[in-house]
Amino acid sequence: MKQYVKLDEWRIVEDSFDPHNHEISESLFSIGNGHMGQRANFEEAYSGPSLQGSYVAGVYYPDKTRVGWWKNGYPEYFAKVLNSTNWIGIDIRFGDEQLDLAKCQVTEFRRVLDMKEGHLSRTFVAVFTSGRAVRVEATRFVSIVDKEIGAIRYAITPLNFSSEMTATLYLDADVMNKDANYDEKFWEPVMTDPVSVVVRTRKTEYHLASAMQYDVVRNGEKVAVRPEVAERPKYVGHTLKLDAAQGVTTTLYKYVAQVTSRDHEQDSLLAVAGQVVEAAYAKGFDTLVSEQAEAWAKHWAESDIIIEGDVAAQQAIRFNIFQLNQTYTGHDPQLNIGPKGFTGEKYGGSTYWDTEAYCVPFFMSTAEQHVARQLLVYRHKHLERAKANARKLGFKKGALYPMVTMTGDECHNEWEITFEEIHRNGAIAYAISNYVNYTDDKAYLGEYGFEVLAEISRFWEERVQWTAHKGYVMLGVTGPNEYENNVNNNWYTNRIAAWTLEYTLEVAEYLRENEQERYASLVEKLGLSSAETEKWREIIAKMYYPTDDERGIFLQQDGFLDKDLTPVRELDPSNLPLNQKWSWDRILRSAYIKQADVLQGLFFLGHKYDLETKKRNFDFYEPLTVHESSLSPCVHAIIACELGYREKAYAFYLRTARLDLDNYNNDSEDGLHITSMGGTWMSVVLGFGGLRVAEGKLVLNPFIPGHWKSFSFKVMFRGARLWVAVRQGELVVTNETGTGCTLSVRGTDYQMEGNASLTIPLA
Repeated sequence: MKQYVKLDEWRIVEDSFDPHNHEISESLFSIGNGHMGQRANFEEAYSGPSLQGSYVAGVYYPDKTRVGWWKNGYPEYFAKVLNSTNWIGIDIRFGDEQLDLAKCQVTEFRRVLDMKEGHLSRTFVAVFTSGRAVRVEATRFVSIVDKEIGAIRYAITPLNFSSEMTATLYLDADVMNKDANYDEKFWEPVMTDPVSVVVRTRKTEYHLASAMQYDVVRNGEKVAVRPEVAERPKYVGHTLKLDAAQGVTTTLYKYVAQVTSRDHEQDSLLAVAGQVVEAAYAKGFDTLVSEQAEAWAKHWAESDIIIEGDVAAQQAIRFNIFQLNQTYTGHDPQLNIGPKGFTGEKYGGSTYWDTEAYCVPFFMSTAEQHVARQLLVYRHKHLERAKANARKLGFKKGALYPMVTMTGDECHNEWEITFEEIHRNGAIAYAISNYVNYTDDKAYLGEYGFEVLAEISRFWEERVQWTAHKGYVMLGVTGPNEYENNVNNNWYTNRIAAWTLEYTLEVAEYLRENEQERYASLVEKLGLSSAETEKWREIIAKMYYPTDDERGIFLQQDGFLDKDLTPVRELDPSNLPLNQKWSWDRILRSAYIKQADVLQGLFFLGHKYDLETKKRNFDFYEPLTVHESSLSPCVHAIIACELGYREKAYAFYLRTARLDLDNYNNDSEDGLHITSMGGTWMSVVLGFGGLRVAEGKLVLNPFIPGHWKSFSFKVMFRGARLWVAVRQGELVVTNETGTGCTLSVRGTDYQMEGNASLTIPLA
């Protein structure tokens, strides 16, 4: 754990420069707007270790799969969101000395991510080998108002000398992904003009046009400049010769447009880029900053969580919410959420089951209903490809959604995941149920949901097999715990499969009774027969689940009790983290659990199990869990809250909330864990707030950590936006809309009228 950022309720602050932390900071201080994102690379040159990263959503390259042993069914490529045009570049030189913090002495340094207003600033003093010192104050952001705009204000002041300064403002698309399988560059040049660069991706033929405008200002007045323009394939730079007097500040304003052929006609791309950047330039930096602050204020009004009495917890939850809102907006139905968002290249920027399991609840509760609906429609759009994925693996019917995807095709090439981690299908089905239960948007079922559910159910029907002594079993799978591969009868996989069949039949009955014409049309389209649905009922009734009756627990899989069950707390700490200290063989033979597995099922299907069942399983599995997945602590926090394990719940919350800020897993340098941040939000709202939905009512069973004065959150629920404040001794719920709803608080029902408040005593 490396806690070097300062505690602050609204800001992430680094107040000294340590090159060893630089790549971590590049991740932590990332900015984005759903369309594009930028790691916190320096504008000026930096020759030290760095992961340069500027990303544009949805623009990807099918990087050819690289494996040592090819297996039938492997995807031919891994889709990767590309490192794209470096738009922030501002090279500064005084004579033959280049401003480079890896070569200069840094005597002052402060970097601040302002989460409240959505911008990144940096102030430093650098001393060259000659002894000349300069102060730089830089601010930048990507606009959430004009999604294709990035803007920079870069102010330079010589402190102890006067000299000519050379400043080069440039766009450089001659970049590559650090994770390229064959060290290829994925961009080809199209054209360059004095202010623009147009490039296209190989194979996928996406076009990206970047255009820039700039001003030089001194003493409040624009400085007339005659740039020396350098153009070459994939690069344009403007070099300015400027007088730099001691104590006098020169400010560079740089405006950049990033427009793609995903959003505009290819032939008009250059013109559009020019128009977009001209509009931003006309507004000016101060206006753009003001608009940015106003737009973020609206986001915070809808999604903020306030914690009084714990600055570390407050800073952390806002950091998680900020990154979620930077990553996905719901405006583009072709986009989804990558595990690293716009903060790094790991996982390729593709979509995993993380979206349905961990991110849908956040957007479902904090944004307009269509935003979460878009995430579900995204999967419906990929249904035909999910069916094709199943055929590639030899299945005659049904749909297997990919573990990793950009377009619906599977693009993950580790056999234990591509072929075995099929529980991801269950997360898709669960998200449909969760969304409809929460929003009451039953129209979604007939429009999109039932088709997806039916095809997933067909996959489960073919994937199980009958055994006379056990019933229906599922062999050769990997559950959520990826420290177990190729196991038989993973409890979670069997249970989520049977539940999917149950829910699909439930939806079929609802549609048959309430949308008869639509149901008949769907049955005809799907070719769904009564023999199929009877088979599903048989599988539900006869599914095998491994259990240990003596302990009263569900077994993670067959044979789990054959393992050495020494708890993690008894391991020598030098063994941790296992994934960095142990061989894979040793990990696979151990009982240690990467992330919630049985407990994942008890979280998803919590309404089907009593507290004693949850307690027995939690008490058995949690001591064996190493939490080396970012997705693990949040599930444990939520269940610990439900069980009344308050100290554990708080510890797990802090771990999930500060996972990246404190670099718990020693991997924040390659990007933030965006999807687990949705789990962090759940750990507060579903955990400490005890929020559930049952029988059309919003259920709250809150508790407050003892050292907190209060915590509050907002949720949208069926048209009502509720502000929920939990204090020591009372719960206050305020309806900020005219739409009423029913609340259930610790077993008592209340009618929440529109534009009203309720104060409820808490024992």
